[in-house]
Order: sequence, then C-alpha cells, then structure tokens
Amino acid sequence: MTYSMNMMIVQTCDGINQIPIKDINLLLVSTSQAVITSALISKLAENQTKVIFVDNKYQPITETVDYYPNNQNLTKLKHQFGWDQQREAILWTKIVRAKIENQIKVLDNYHIDSTAIQNELDKLEIDDPTNQEAVAARKYFMQLFGKDFIRRDSSAVNAALDYGYSILLSSFNREVAVSGYLTYLGIHHHSIENKFNLSSDLMEPFRPIVDYWMKVHENIRDFTPDIKYGLVELLSLEIRFNGKRTLLSNAIAVYVRNCVKYLSGETDKIRIEMELINEVPNNALNDNV
Repeated sequence: MTYSMNMMIVQTCDGINQIPIKDINLLLVSTSQAVITSALISKLAENQTKVIFVDNKYQPITETVDYYPNNQNLTKLKHQFGWDQQREAILWTKIVRAKIENQIKVLDNYHIDSTAIQNELDKLEIDDPTNQEAVAARKYFMQLFGKDFIRRDSSAVNAALDYGYSILLSSFNREVAVSGYLTYLGIHHHSIENKFNLSSDLMEPFRPIVDYWMKVHENIRDFTPDIKYGLVELLSLEIRFNGKRTLLSNAIAVYVRNCVKYLSGETDKIRIEMELINEVPNNALNDNV
C-alpha cells in the first residue's frame, strides 16, 4: 500500500486499485503480511483516517492515533478536564438506558423473552451506582446465545464479537479526535491502561448492533474472513437514529458531536434513540442484513 497524487494505491496479486484518500474514514489492514509506506500513513493521518492493524491471529491489535488533530484546541481540552460531574452522571445514565433498551430490541427482534432485561432497566438509577449495565449484560448474553454461553471463552462467536466491538471502538476514537477531544479522559471508564476511556463510554449503546448481526451466525465454528468482512461492513448498515434514517457510521459521528456538546454545556438536551430498520437479518454475510 503506497501513496500517490492524493490516492491510496493498493497492489495485490490480483492487480492494482486506487482509492481517493478523502473517501477513507477507516482503514482495516486485515493481514500481518501487508506492507504500507510511511508516506501513506502520513497522508491518512492528515485526513484523520483511522488505521487499524491486526496480529497473527487476525485480531485488531493496534491503531493509529494522531498527535495533533486539526481541530483540537486548548479551549476544548480545558472544557473536557472541567466537564460538570452532574452532566457526566446524567449522560452516563442515558447511555446505559439506551444500551439496555437496544439489548431488549435485539431480543425482541428474535422473539426472545426480554423480561429479565427489562426488570434490570427498571432498577436503573442516576449514574448507575448498582451497575445495572453489567447485570443486564450478563443476563442478555445468556438469553441471546443460550444459558451455556460464556462471554470470555475462546469460541469463534466471542472472537467475532470482540472484533466487531474493536471496529466500533476505532470509529468512536476517530470521531472523538475529529471533534477535538481526548479519547483517554472518560466519564465512567477511568482505567489508566485504557487509552480510549471516553470512546469506551460513548460506544456502549451501539454494541447491541454487533450482537444483533452475530446472532444469525452463532453456529460458526471458525472466525472466517467472511465474518470479518460482514462486521466491518456493519458501519454501512442503515438504521434509524433519533428519528432519521442514516448509515451507522454517520449516526456515530452525529452522536459523538451531540454528546461532547452536552458535556461542554453547549446544549442542555441529549437524545439517544436507535432503531433497527429490518426486523431480522438474513444469512447473506456480505449484505449485512
């Protein structure tokens, strides 16, 4: 992969392809055998394109983080370090509520009983001091994938879920940076080992979209390239966000901007409403739904 005349040049055994740099929001290098030039990495950084690299097991292992996003300024950073704790608590509550509501929608789409998850949602308090988000998640995964499903085992389904979440996280990292804020200063996640605390916070309501797609493929034995491709292509999934039909990638951009505006006091309203346009996805790997 090289750079020439505002184009990314991709050479494979099948031929040469040229892609305009300006059209690339996220680049996933899905093999550890690829060779990429520093000139291309530099131009992608200037375009604020997120680049993700995988390891020998084809799992995302690292991504590019620009030193100086074009629109990052001291005023925004001062706002971020001084975000009002009450606003952080309110936003986190809305994020948790939206996540659990979307988990319920996923179960309902597959005609799976969501009563236990709804009960946890009913217990939600401001800033979620009882951690209903985690309690609901445990019950949700067992409802969605079966009582014997263990979220942290080495199954192909878990590998695919982690892969999909990594793609989502990278998209959020990009939008946080584009908005001019720091990814590692979160409103709920505060791990010193996590460089993407804020992105990890904001992405929570969008995780169920990955679960929704993976439910169709829950019987996979191997984490195949087709599954990976389908998960990346989820960014082009059409959803309804805050009442408007849009692509998932565009919804993420709008959502991140709205969240940071709320946290910075530029608006007093924050709305997080998502709806899957199709009831149940079909089995076409490369067609998303």
